[in-house]
Amino acid sequence: MKVILQKQVERLGEPGDVVQVADGYARNYLIPRRLAAPITKGALRHAERVRAGQDEQLKRRRAEAEAVAGRLTKTPVRIGVQAGEDGRLFGQVTAQQIAEAMREQLGETVDHRRINLDEPIRSVGAHQVRIHLHPEVNATLTLDVVPR
Repeated sequence: MKVILQKQVERLGEPGDVVQVADGYARNYLIPRRLAAPITKGALRHAERVRAGQDEQLKRRRAEAEAVAGRLTKTPVRIGVQAGEDGRLFGQVTAQQIAEAMREQLGETVDHRRINLDEPIRSVGAHQVRIHLHPEVNATLTLDVVPR
């Protein structure tokens, strides 16, 4: 049965997509939960409008993510930590600490789960940190770790 998705369904599609699914899956799960609607002429027109709105929203979110990425790459973020004489930290710098420092110093709120640390930061100095802002936009933040 072909249906039009009304909401995002994982591993199936986005709102406005026309997808082919099993009859039982459509009748017993998707349609009663208002995740999808059966295909009619009016529903197809509505799906086109929903898809256009979805595309517009994705473009807007990508533009916002690119603007944030530009601001993040310009200014380094400084974090003061406790360190020994040889420059080794007592512990490590976490993604949560980086997110808090970004919010305080740059005014940018980024979820700490979007901060990718390839390896733990355990030394004083400048480090490059990747931040995943959007499925198509990543930013590289310069993080200066300084002893207190």
